[in-house]
Amino acid sequence: MKAGAEIAGEVQHGGDRPRRVLLVAGEASGDMHGADLVTALRALVPRVEVRGIGGPRLRAVGMETIVDATTIATMGFLEARERLGAVVRAYREMRRRLRTDRPDLLILIDFAEFNLALAGVAHRRGVPVLYYISPQVWAWRRRRVRKIARRVDRLAVVLPFEASLYAGSGARAEFVGHPLLDRVRATRSRAETLTRHGLDPAKRLIALLPGSRTKEMQFILPVMADAAERLLARGDTQCVLALADTLSHADIAASMRGRRLPATVVEGDTYDLVHASELALVASGTATLETALLERPMVIVYRVSPLTFALARRLVSVPFIGMPNLIAGRALVPELVQEEVTGPRLAAEATRLLDDAALRAATTAELAALRRLLGGGGAAHKAAAIAAEMLA
Repeated sequence: MKAGAEIAGEVQHGGDRPRRVLLVAGEASGDMHGADLVTALRALVPRVEVRGIGGPRLRAVGMETIVDATTIATMGFLEARERLGAVVRAYREMRRRLRTDRPDLLILIDFAEFNLALAGVAHRRGVPVLYYISPQVWAWRRRRVRKIARRVDRLAVVLPFEASLYAGSGARAEFVGHPLLDRVRATRSRAETLTRHGLDPAKRLIALLPGSRTKEMQFILPVMADAAERLLARGDTQCVLALADTLSHADIAASMRGRRLPATVVEGDTYDLVHASELALVASGTATLETALLERPMVIVYRVSPLTFALARRLVSVPFIGMPNLIAGRALVPELVQEEVTGPRLAAEATRLLDDAALRAATTAELAALRRLLGGGGAAHKAAAIAAEMLA
């Protein structure tokens, strides 16, 4: 890869007009990582115009939002039906842009089904394609590797084993490290966090992370609340719900359906709360990796509608649900899936981690080793350098 100054010079001398990038980040995590990428890209290519699909973070760094990502983000096969119309309209608009207002580069971030279809359009129109945080072909549909290789010019992959999956396919895949390494960190000590939120320093803290989408919370939060009540009965614990910025107190109330939530609700301080906790109960997804990077033991929970789960079982071919276990290739932390997700079972798994000091220490050490597997940081800058090369 060329040095940043060399790339910037090539782009600057490539013509007077600004370089134009079409970017698609269809989910909250993609919005966050896309914002970091755009910030890094502007440092290399100051005269770059970025527009596309994104959320508040991408808008904050100057991307022109053609479609708001919050209108198309979905969870599960059946739940996606509710937003199908919005997704189709968004796809048609992006396709139109590729055909009538050709950009210099298409950058795709996760959001696999939508983005792979769009990559095919770009390929046919001769628009170079960079995929950052590529589709999880290792989990399902591995046969798609060659399709991705045909449609995508470069891949900036974020998991250590992903680059080898594309070996021999013709795709240029480069491991850039995981972008969460540069974001996930505590900013305060445990004592400071507990004081800030009025929590009892004499009690052990359990963090509840029931997901970042309304449907996800509806399936998972009532079970977490049941488990929390059982754990509070011990007398030595307290629970805090770290509310995702995509959800509200109204979403909590709707999920609990009149029941009391046995936890303090805190907004905008997830990393410090997890860092201050003894363990976390976490919905499967990005939050499991964030919790792992904070080196906190956890119980991972995955629960969706029965039909969605039945469809997923036919398509997914991995031994684990949680990202920490998938990356490690073994069960570092316990997982509860679908029918296993009950209040008593979740409380029992949490109790085991709370009461077995040796197990908790071993789990913490394993999670520290996992962090080292994910690279040395700077993923957004490395991906931006690839984008700048392609623009040059």
